[in-house]
Amino acid sequence: MQLEQVVPWGRNLDEYKAMGLYTKADRNKKILGCGDGPASVNAELTLMGVAITSIDPIYQFTKEQIAQRVVQTSKVIAQQLRENQNDFVWKNIADVDELVAIRLQAMEVFLEDYDQGKKTQRYQYEELPNLHFEDDTFDLAWSSHFLFLYSEHLDEEFHIKAIEEMLRVAKEVRIFPLVDLNNTTSPHLNPVVTYLEKKGYRCQREKTAYEFQKGAFEMLRIVR
Repeated sequence: MQLEQVVPWGRNLDEYKAMGLYTKADRNKKILGCGDGPASVNAELTLMGVAITSIDPIYQFTKEQIAQRVVQTSKVIAQQLRENQNDFVWKNIADVDELVAIRLQAMEVFLEDYDQGKKTQRYQYEELPNLHFEDDTFDLAWSSHFLFLYSEHLDEEFHIKAIEEMLRVAKEVRIFPLVDLNNTTSPHLNPVVTYLEKKGYRCQREKTAYEFQKGAFEMLRIVR
């Protein structure tokens, strides 16, 4: 894996709240963020005293390497957003410039926290569907903008293995969004839910307060 293949694009705690991934009721839970990337959510929750661990392949790289990649990719992503503005809901965020500013601010918070978080193992180089954690290490595991979103890149089998691994280490799993990169419901969603329910897991689709990508306003909650 090369850093050039990674697109760092982090979100903040307010967005995780709006997506339904984190609520006040989760304050005393042990949390695992899968694929958090350069999001500021770990740094923000840590300041609140919340026990959170984030995993991502990007954490194999240094702060300087990630920062360089953030600068490079933010310009490309901004241009892509301008070319595809009709695919997004410009309600809470006025325009592309405001969005990029919000993302860069979140990633700056992440970068300032990164080295300390690596020392305390809050940021760990891990990759689904294989985690090193013991069973029931966490109360809650989430995935933001990874599972289901990249349905063309990750097949149904990968989704099942990844979610079962998350359920092995955590009592509850939350996933947002449920659409793919084409703004349509992931073709893996129904087969994955059917499989999980047959295995005895409780699955529930929940409408959230968050919609930036058109049609992406649902979160999947899975409880064992």
